Amino acid sequence: MRTTGGTRQRIVTAATELFRRQGYAATGMKQIVAEAGAPYGSAYHFFPGGKAQLGEEVIRTSGAAYLELIGSLFADPGADPAAATAAAFTGAAETLRELDFADPCPIATVALEVASTHEGLRRATADVFASWIEALSSRYAGAGIGADTARDTAGSVIALLEGAFMLARAAHDTAPVRTAARAAAAVVRDALESG
Repeated sequence: MRTTGGTRQRIVTAATELFRRQGYAATGMKQIVAEAGAPYGSAYHFFPGGKAQLGEEVIRTSGAAYLELIGSLFADPGADPAAATAAAFTGAAETLRELDFADPCPIATVALEVASTHEGLRRATADVFASWIEALSSRYAGAGIGADTARDTAGSVIALLEGAFMLARAAHDTAPVRTAARAAAAVVRDALESG
């Protein structure tokens, strides 16, 4: 027998995958619960605020998972941060190819769709991006980059990655992500040189 905690998690997992693949607007609650193998009413039991509340949950949980990934990419404190950054982009390019150029990240997909129309979802995506920038900034500062420069560098790196994903998806080619990898590494090297 499945537990209610299992049902809730299945709904979140199904919504994450559907939002990632087809976007927030194109995904309905009926499709989410069908994909989760859950009764329709269970979605509103766990998410009384409906799709918007579920969307915020998806954004925050997915964001936390990617935040852990940032930590793992910089797990070796002695590693060259420019090389680690380039390796992260290279890994992202491979993931994008493996997913047949579907967006690997539901956060950017949702942010692009609803940033100007839904304040709760906009705020959730902004919080997630801010947490990534803060984590990356901390890693760069730990490598010797000044705090303000580390923050600017982290913001530039995240912007390069998200923009590269969009271009790669449109082209069905990983070249934009690989090009952005070199640019991101150069941004980090410049920041290291300037301290």
